[in-house]
Amino acid sequence: MQPWFEVGAQIAAVTNSGFTVKEAQAIGGGCINQAYSISDGSQMYFVKLNEPGALSMFEAEATGLLEIHQTHAIRVPQPVCYGKNDKAAWLVLEYLVLTDRGKASDLGMQLAALHRITAEQYGWFRDNTIGQTSQINTGSPSWIDFWRRHRLQYQLDLAKANGFHGKLQQLGEQLLIELEKFFTSHSPRPSLLHGDLWSGNYAYNQSGNPVIFDPAVYYGDREADIAMTELFGGFSAEFYSAYRCDYPLDSGYNTRKVVYNLYHILNHLNLFGNSYRHQAEQMMSWLLAEIR
Repeated sequence: MQPWFEVGAQIAAVTNSGFTVKEAQAIGGGCINQAYSISDGSQMYFVKLNEPGALSMFEAEATGLLEIHQTHAIRVPQPVCYGKNDKAAWLVLEYLVLTDRGKASDLGMQLAALHRITAEQYGWFRDNTIGQTSQINTGSPSWIDFWRRHRLQYQLDLAKANGFHGKLQQLGEQLLIELEKFFTSHSPRPSLLHGDLWSGNYAYNQSGNPVIFDPAVYYGDREADIAMTELFGGFSAEFYSAYRCDYPLDSGYNTRKVVYNLYHILNHLNLFGNSYRHQAEQMMSWLLAEIR
């Protein structure tokens, strides 16, 4: 049984309205959470559901959306509330009608504006998730140390625990030792990142304005966001042209983007299994060849 009574009561409390869920419509597309639109006949909300243990994941997502929203750099769905009962956890968001019709150049420029929001150190004040994997955001004054320890080493340790040994771990150990060599002329500022920016996590609202969602927020090298846009495709030449015109990338990006996308491929290895192992090993071999 879905927790619509509790969800409706919480929405009513936080919005100071008489909201009661009268209709709930399942929405497809997600692989981690169940998604629904709910309505009382006049107001609509978007709801994610998962097991009760997912509450901290939803809390971190809501906090990340607020972090982006407060910059006024780019549109996100605003969080309304989150909670749980003994059967489910939920996250309630503003309901937006989303389309694929908008200017990719606006997305590029607004992402550049988001990346100009900076912090004093790398990381974030709380951990969150990347997919279903914990993402550790313990703050660090060193970007190289942060990426080595909390991104690559963390995923390699998970891979070892999942039974991926041998060449993968040998290459990973070598890469971690040599990591500084990819940053000899690049000292990034701690920029506010979406953190999981693939094509499934952006769209446009009915006015044609870009909207990003499902973030894995932290402060880091903005190249990590741009790199992920290239990993699975779905971003146009107009997007990249507008971003680079507004906020040019440093030389050496084409090598560093492999360092950044390795994190996501290792995460896919840990989430989805052996089909990503060869790709991870190829990426590490290529990177090591570049510095020898």
